[in-house]
Amino acid sequence: MTVNNYKNWNFYLGWLCFLISFTVYFLTAEPTVSFWDTGEYITTSSKLQVGHPPGAPLYQMLGAIFSIFAMDEENIGFTMNLMSGFASALSIAIMFWTISLLISRNFLRNLKLEENKLKVLGPAFIGSMSFAFTDSFWFNAVEAEVYAMATLIMSLLIYLGLLWERDMDQKRGNKWLILISFVIGLSFGVHFMGLLTIPGLFLIFYFKKNKQIFKKYNLGAVYSFVIANVIGVIILMAIFKLLLPSTLKFFSSMELFFVNTIGLPFNSGTLIAFIILVLFFTYLIKYTEKKKLIHTNTFILCVLFIMIGFSSWLILPIRANANVVVNENNPSNARELLAYYNLEQYPRTYLFYGPLFTDQYSGLDKENPYKDDNPKYEKDLINGKYIIVNDYENAIQNFNSKHASFLPRMWSSEHAKNYLNYTGFLDFEIKLNYKNEESIKSLVNDFKNEINSGNIDYEDFHNFLKQYGQFLEIKKPSLFSNLYYLIDYQIGYMYFRYFMWNFSGKQDDIQGKMDLHGNWITGINFLDEIILGISQKNLPSDVENNKGRNTYFLLPLLLGLLGCVFLYNVNKEYFWVFLTLFIFTGLAIQVYTNVRPFEPRERDYSLVGSFYVFSIFIGLGGYYVSKIFKSLKIRFAQMLSFLICLLAVPVNLFANNYDDHDRSGRYSALSMAKNYLNSCDPNAILFTIGDNDTFPLWYAQEIEGIRTDVRVVNTSLLSTDWYIDQMKRKAYESDPIPSNLTHDKYKHGTRDYIIKEEITNDTIELNLIMDFITKDEKKYKYGEILKQQGYDISGFRSQDLSANFLPTENIKIPVNKNNVIESGLINEVDQPLIVDEIIIKIKSQAIYKNRLLMLDIISNNDWKRPIYFTGGAFSDEDYIWMKDFLQLDGMCYKLVPIKTKIDPQNPYEMGRIDSEKMIDIVKKWSWGNPHEKNIYLDEESRKNSITYRGNISRLIKKLIIEDKKEKALELLDLTMKKMPIEEYGYYTLLEPFIDSYYLLEKNKKARKIFALISSKYQEKLFYFSGLSENNKILYSELIYTDIERYRSLVETILPHESKEYYDDVLNEFNSYLDLFL
Repeated sequence: MTVNNYKNWNFYLGWLCFLISFTVYFLTAEPTVSFWDTGEYITTSSKLQVGHPPGAPLYQMLGAIFSIFAMDEENIGFTMNLMSGFASALSIAIMFWTISLLISRNFLRNLKLEENKLKVLGPAFIGSMSFAFTDSFWFNAVEAEVYAMATLIMSLLIYLGLLWERDMDQKRGNKWLILISFVIGLSFGVHFMGLLTIPGLFLIFYFKKNKQIFKKYNLGAVYSFVIANVIGVIILMAIFKLLLPSTLKFFSSMELFFVNTIGLPFNSGTLIAFIILVLFFTYLIKYTEKKKLIHTNTFILCVLFIMIGFSSWLILPIRANANVVVNENNPSNARELLAYYNLEQYPRTYLFYGPLFTDQYSGLDKENPYKDDNPKYEKDLINGKYIIVNDYENAIQNFNSKHASFLPRMWSSEHAKNYLNYTGFLDFEIKLNYKNEESIKSLVNDFKNEINSGNIDYEDFHNFLKQYGQFLEIKKPSLFSNLYYLIDYQIGYMYFRYFMWNFSGKQDDIQGKMDLHGNWITGINFLDEIILGISQKNLPSDVENNKGRNTYFLLPLLLGLLGCVFLYNVNKEYFWVFLTLFIFTGLAIQVYTNVRPFEPRERDYSLVGSFYVFSIFIGLGGYYVSKIFKSLKIRFAQMLSFLICLLAVPVNLFANNYDDHDRSGRYSALSMAKNYLNSCDPNAILFTIGDNDTFPLWYAQEIEGIRTDVRVVNTSLLSTDWYIDQMKRKAYESDPIPSNLTHDKYKHGTRDYIIKEEITNDTIELNLIMDFITKDEKKYKYGEILKQQGYDISGFRSQDLSANFLPTENIKIPVNKNNVIESGLINEVDQPLIVDEIIIKIKSQAIYKNRLLMLDIISNNDWKRPIYFTGGAFSDEDYIWMKDFLQLDGMCYKLVPIKTKIDPQNPYEMGRIDSEKMIDIVKKWSWGNPHEKNIYLDEESRKNSITYRGNISRLIKKLIIEDKKEKALELLDLTMKKMPIEEYGYYTLLEPFIDSYYLLEKNKKARKIFALISSKYQEKLFYFSGLSENNKILYSELIYTDIERYRSLVETILPHESKEYYDDVLNEFNSYLDLFL
């Protein structure tokens, strides 16, 4: 085989890998929007809008190009998903060329021999195809998220690094370094994952030049290696935390200087800064060329090309100034773009030193209770200057230094009870000031006795410390506890578990919370029993048949480890390069992001970089197997080793992973979005809460044009001035929110909270309250009322003194009955039930900005437009303290002036039901085609059954009460057809369906459902009965829960069945109960 012939084989086989993988991704891609961030990415990409920080402008621009090729609006989501498949397939091709380059340059230099063709190309094919079908990478390849393209950039950087190493000593070898710099700059427009290759790339340079380094600096091998790793990290941090932030700061400072000081028009400083930057680099390049400063010139070009790559960020202020519909954080100028880059919207995460979760119990730090916020600049269009609008000095509560630590791993106040699993009950004692108070001593002693008696769990402990922490000295978690948490959870559970998912096996697709779900397995029963600590015999069918249960029998792991050992033995330099890449693209991410227990979903998708590196080891392992076979003089050694490795890993991964990665035919997220929107009356306002009840709705409206008359208002974002500004503008057919508040009333730092300071028990009308708490005069401020009450205000912050206050907790909302009737808000039959007014009680100690705006909307709406809530939460304030005035319409809760008291026994069943209206809505629901066979429903899709079944069961119950039995039966049958029991799970939600079938005298159907669900409980109880006594104790809560669920199921049929049938059922239940006696 000639060298040219080898190059042809290498080139075409690389594209064959692309073709195979892209075909698979095409066939398994989700046909539309999916849950989480995909709705936002598709929307902001297709229409070049502004997504959440830190942004992905390059991804969005490429997405806009891809969306052009969509056949119609409904195919834009699919086309955007295919962009991820395209990027992923390119990553596979590049991996093929990376492995072939690695083997051919280091292990097989004689490419003229025909037999060497398979030695090089076979392992490259095995490694690249293995990665193509790994769990996490395949997941990223079939949805519109940034991680597929980020992996492409990372793979390209590794390949370019090898090319740079190959040509480094040639005359123009550094052209690869400049290209690497450009790609690093591009990575900022997608995801920062690509930056994590920098330490590994620097090691390539180090090992290429180490002999010169040893000679020049007289360093030993170990010292120089350590220094090289440190320098690699410094370069990474210099680019990430210094170069680009400093550039943005330079633009920001120049803009402020030339506008505020010189008096030039807005954006002139930015333009001047750009000109200065161009002239600066032009001068440096010409100067270094003239002086023949080759290395300096290369360095300057590298910096320049990083910034050229970073220039994709220019699209953000351009589109922000266009006032696009989705414009998150409104990065319309250099200062706001810097805040966008620095993620100033989000809470700060401390890496090396900072607060622990116990800080929330400790109160203010005595020395430095507060710290400054970042100044927020806005344009003063009248005076033509930028002005600071927030009182930023001492605006943020500082952490208590007594509860700070080095390596603060356990930091999140929201996850205290989970951290306590690692620390155990913390030591605490009464503060010296309160030790003589008998009531506190008695309270603390009683609580400690309850702990010793085993009557207190970690949630109780957390609530106690939260309530009484001001009286207590609480010992913070030790450094050892933090390190234990780092190793056991952040590295062990949140990295190693994900790693083993991809190369050993995965228990199921249910999010793991250190329980019996989401663990890694092997498929080898005795090993899995050791790993999980629980028997794998007689597993329930729901466990065995879970499509996310994948077993690779450790084969990918073993082949990868074999390749790793081989690389270490034959080329230790490359071993350290790839080990560094592996660590920084995996473990380092989990350490840097300081992951919490538990995140809203599994986070394996962000770690695919390290899985990419390990798949290169798999390819090298395939090469090593061929060498072993040849040394054993086995006939057809190369072909045989290739086929064995191919079957053991890529085919094994493909066969196991296909069913739970095939999203074709799944429309769950889009169907949910349609159902939310179509549950609303025309021109409605719909309050949403989180990602999954917001982003799919954005997609449905923005991309497919579904119900654009509905104004979707995310109440989490409603705390920000930029989002309120956007809500006050018309969008498509949706009118602005009804609000009289001008921007100066809610600008950043203004009315972030309204303090409740009751000076009267009177009930005051909402419009008067809104007028009172939006006054700017001094007499309406909290400081004035404190002075009137005789308080010394010298120790108060200016922010608190200048805050408005709520004078009463009792607020009256008048009901304009004419508007209610004219708007068709309620059925004509129900009009006599309309109340004259609604009285709400503000129980919380403050009203935050988002609730203030919601009240403002209520006040100005005057019952003209229908107002809905998605129902994603259950606290009183999420419904503006009006949970007793709701009506369930399909998927949403409509605010109505009819009181419906919530039953304390069923607190989640909120609102009344207009059966005729709701059945009309439900019959038009989109079900996402889940009744078709072979459609994979992931955990999030299955969770939707909770809302669907819960709402429908309430409607059916209402229809039966109203003696509309035919409609009730029709709806029952429709639901059971569209939502098959075994595909959705959540069996307890089906008890009302069984009861309804009995009430409709359809006993046969009721018994069928009962038999199926009872068999599920029986399988689980039979499995638990076979556990060891220790495991029965360990999982006693799960066993008890299943027994009680089974008991509740049996009790459901008691009022309806004959004594003979019921006795048989009861005896069967008791037989399973006897298994634990």
